[in-house]
Amino acid sequence: MPIYLESVATAFRLMASGDQDLMEILLLSMQVSLTALVLSCLIGLPVGAFLATRRFTGRGAVIGLFNALMGMPPVVVGLIVYLHLSRSGPFGWLGLLYTPNAMIIAQMLLIIPIITALSCQIIEDLHEDYRDLFTSLAVPPGKAVKAYIIDARYSLLTVILAGFGRAISEVGAVIVVGGNIDHLTRVMTTTIALETSKGELALALALGVILLIIALAVNMLASWLKSRASRRAYA
Repeated sequence: MPIYLESVATAFRLMASGDQDLMEILLLSMQVSLTALVLSCLIGLPVGAFLATRRFTGRGAVIGLFNALMGMPPVVVGLIVYLHLSRSGPFGWLGLLYTPNAMIIAQMLLIIPIITALSCQIIEDLHEDYRDLFTSLAVPPGKAVKAYIIDARYSLLTVILAGFGRAISEVGAVIVVGGNIDHLTRVMTTTIALETSKGELALALALGVILLIIALAVNMLASWLKSRASRRAYA
């Protein structure tokens, strides 16, 4: 049997059997990625809205910095987090290194620039359209930002999906700060790397198929929500 067909068969067999180790790895992957995504949205969306609606000295440089950080190499992010969380680092006393919390921090540093930069561009376009209206109505800045986020919620959903894709597929940073410890910090991507290094290509590809299925399911759900909202709007 070709290795691709074998990997697909292995993937479905693992999912159908409810393999305990697989479920543990899968649940940890989702827990780490979704936690990092939610926290990143709580930080990145307000910051992006602030940059989109306010004018101040150095604003262009700040936006340029966030755009540049979108391409930050994950291994470099992992190294920075490692240096800060190691015993000799400023936050070593917290004991977070080689824990899921360290992995969440590393993923947040990768996701926040994406959420901030992309949401800033989306909300800035809305701000240009509604600025005069909101100014004439004396709408407070906080309410204006809230209105922008609500109005652009489906466009921002695409931004959130980009952040989720970055998180769930991350391997470089999480393996540096998490250590790929079995039953503690081993997630889907680090398991794929480990199985590949061991020569277990069928299992590695099977895990990759499962990861792809998760990503497709999330994107299909988002597309369904957007299409449903569009139908309601035109109903």
